[in-house]
Amino acid sequence: MKIVNRDVPPRVAWALEQAGVHPLLARLYAARGVRSADELDPALTRLLAPATLKGADEAARLLADAIARDAHICIVADYDCDGATACAVALRGLRLLGARQVDYLVPDRVVDGYGLTAPIAERVAARGADLLVTVDNGIASIEGVRRARALGLAVLITDHHLPAAELPEAQAIVNPNQPGCGFESKAIAGVGVMFYVLLALRAELRARGAFDAASQPRLEPLLPLVALGTVADVVRLDANNRRLVAQGLRRVRAGHMPAGMAALFQAAGRRAAQATTFDFGFALGPRINAAGRLADMSLGIELLTTDDAQRAGQLARELDAINRERREIEGGMREQALQVIDERLAALEAPSSALCVFDESFHEGVVGIVASRLKDKFHRPSFVFAPSTAPGHERELKGSGRSVPGFHLRDALDLVAKRHPGVLLRFGGHSMAAGCTIAAEHFATFERAFTEVAEQGLDAAMLTRRLETDGPLAPEYLRADLVELLAGEVWGQGFAAPTFCDEVRITSQRLVGEARNHLQLKLEYQGQDVDAIWFSRTEPLPERPLLAFRLDVNEWRGERRVQLLVEGAQI
Repeated sequence: MKIVNRDVPPRVAWALEQAGVHPLLARLYAARGVRSADELDPALTRLLAPATLKGADEAARLLADAIARDAHICIVADYDCDGATACAVALRGLRLLGARQVDYLVPDRVVDGYGLTAPIAERVAARGADLLVTVDNGIASIEGVRRARALGLAVLITDHHLPAAELPEAQAIVNPNQPGCGFESKAIAGVGVMFYVLLALRAELRARGAFDAASQPRLEPLLPLVALGTVADVVRLDANNRRLVAQGLRRVRAGHMPAGMAALFQAAGRRAAQATTFDFGFALGPRINAAGRLADMSLGIELLTTDDAQRAGQLARELDAINRERREIEGGMREQALQVIDERLAALEAPSSALCVFDESFHEGVVGIVASRLKDKFHRPSFVFAPSTAPGHERELKGSGRSVPGFHLRDALDLVAKRHPGVLLRFGGHSMAAGCTIAAEHFATFERAFTEVAEQGLDAAMLTRRLETDGPLAPEYLRADLVELLAGEVWGQGFAAPTFCDEVRITSQRLVGEARNHLQLKLEYQGQDVDAIWFSRTEPLPERPLLAFRLDVNEWRGERRVQLLVEGAQI
């Protein structure tokens, strides 16, 4: 591990401070590329205009026409948190704007696979739908859209994933990453795309005289769902995404959120009044994702669309139980995968540039999480495969991958597909996360091909984990109120939460926890005695290490003290 400090442009930090930004926040924001206080303004009026999102106007006219003739609209959603929140936003928003016949269908991860397939289109048609709307999927659904059109369905694609060379022949496509789209926020999540479509639809209905600016339905109550899906999907928090998340957080903290979100906070033991992006990403999001991984995402969508607090509580408790099961499965798979990799690494003179792991006992719903854990531990592009349990696909393996900065995972899969035709049955994704399906007999070929692409695309520096920090923290900032100030801001992918580093003197250290797998530290930091903990660390530290750490507040018997959460060390 190499600890490096972010550059802080002094003039920018000074300008932000002069504009009224707290001195510590001014320094942190300047290091993350913020150049003016205007970028920090979360006002809805500063959101990018829907008119700049290619296809939004066509989508609005298509939906407005459907509402006018009381058409049956069916939403086809993805089975992750982004897909579930996008579906809930679509259902709630379309009903607010006058649609009376709106329902949804979410594919089964195991049986149906990802996206709008031809069988899914047939199921939508069998329901008597007139208009099929995808959320968080569809940009690669060439055959699915073709089948839907052949069955007489109109099709609207809303998605944010990277398109292939060929686009589906839908009546309208809304995706900021499609060719010719000038929308600046290419990182917007699927739920954000759907929210923008609703903004465009409301403007279209207003132009048609359905209501005026004073009487139009309010879409702001949907923003907590938009914020949750955006954070949970780990998209880059550019300025526009940060505004969406900030607006959603503001409403959640004020108690204005769907009943299902309130129930999830309670089930997770978190306080909505003090909600943070951490809660969205590590408490609420995983509980919704667990439904798609191990059960049926309809549970998550029902939770996010019900207004019955009692029903919401029941569903939240059910999702919490499913998430506990997910953690148990994940833990077993992770330990097994680590054992396999450790054995491989012991037999190699030099570590491989990529990791691929498969076992017959793995669960396909958890492969992405395990791949993420491997990537974090070894700092290498990692793929984990599990046998498909879909009927008729028993000889297929479903894989999920995670990457490191500088190595575009979807492009790597594209190279594998071109060099070894027929090995990849299906693939797709983003730069940092992607998935694929292969025949079981092709696993060894895929492993060799993927490793070869990684070796060609990665050098030693890229394979060395770099932990970026914000440098030393002045001792006067070691206060609980400052920790809470930081926690209240919008942090996430591409806009990392503050991590500081400095040399410390360790005065004592011991292992704690039921498994004695956490290192508890007492240390001296710039003349102050401070407590610290390093989770999942068992090896002792020297007396004077360079520590990278985040800030936390530990409450014990009514006393609130700052503690350091150690992220890494340079010894």
